[in-house]
Amino acid sequence: MPTYRLAFIAMLTALLIAPAAAQDYIREDLRLPMREAGSKGLEAIFVRPAEQGRYPLVVISHGAPRKVEERPGMTPAGYYLNALEFARRGFAVAIVMRRGYGSSGGEFAENSGPCNNRDYVRSGRAGAEDIRAAIIALGKRADVDAARVISVGQSAGGFATVALAADPPPGLVAAVSFAGGRGSRADYDVCSEARLIAAFGVFGQTSRLPMLWVYTANDHFFEPKLAEKFHGAFTASGGRVEFIRAPAFGKDGHRLFSAAGIPQWTPYVDQFLADSNLKQRAAPAALPPLPALTAPSQLNARGRQSFDEYRRAPGHKAFAVARDGAFGWRSARRSIDEARSEALKSCGEHAKTCRIVFIDDATAP
Repeated sequence: MPTYRLAFIAMLTALLIAPAAAQDYIREDLRLPMREAGSKGLEAIFVRPAEQGRYPLVVISHGAPRKVEERPGMTPAGYYLNALEFARRGFAVAIVMRRGYGSSGGEFAENSGPCNNRDYVRSGRAGAEDIRAAIIALGKRADVDAARVISVGQSAGGFATVALAADPPPGLVAAVSFAGGRGSRADYDVCSEARLIAAFGVFGQTSRLPMLWVYTANDHFFEPKLAEKFHGAFTASGGRVEFIRAPAFGKDGHRLFSAAGIPQWTPYVDQFLADSNLKQRAAPAALPPLPALTAPSQLNARGRQSFDEYRRAPGHKAFAVARDGAFGWRSARRSIDEARSEALKSCGEHAKTCRIVFIDDATAP
């Protein structure tokens, strides 16, 4: 079994035996105002520790799928467990969908042009404007410390975060980019590579905030030699960044900033927070207790481990199982119907007859 998966299973096992007096958190589904996003605004999930107070803010920005048709199905819930890791560390956290993704309003604004003639500076700045609008809106909340904001992004969201740090809004004090970049149309195939590298150089000219970049040894979108060129262009033009060359993660290290990657990426973030004088707690608070669900009896050891992952995962979600112990599940979907359909499809790849046994945190009717 891969090392990263063993680490994730160990983390979940520790959670199962954690004290019952777990940290409480407040979660809200939000619509953040942005003129260009129209009446819908920007879709977001907000989470913070339950204790009253003003918390420094982390804004998480998502990546961009290679297939255009997948954008509407994206949801901020896919990053919810990542957000909880920051909330455990004493931050208020918002996962924000940019224009053209999920159910956020407005037109898709990050089009960088044809593959052989990309304008990555323009698309990076367009994504940064959505993050900027979210920071301004969230900074008006009584439970947010608008003078201490960190932007965290993955892939295209990481690239937008780099662009944002080059022209920071008031209150932005640091930035983190996981596998930041744009233009990957297939594994190891990036449109207009030279222009993408040059865009990092443009952003480095004015970027002076503390910044962390993390790229893995097996990133199929932006392989190590390309990531090194991003870093070289950025720092050569004056940019300031801590560059982490992380070991391989799973089948594609581009997915490091994920729930399964938590044991690997949180130490990088913790050290960066400490080095930037942004650490809020001596140690992370406890996670919420797992829901009291009993694993289906036909599951083997691997199935029970996967079921524990399901228990921690955000909704909308569904778990399907067959008589012979085959199973499948999906979480962070737009609707229960979508979660049911995809869980049955996943289970059906291994068995002929599957049924839904859990929907969200309850037994299926």
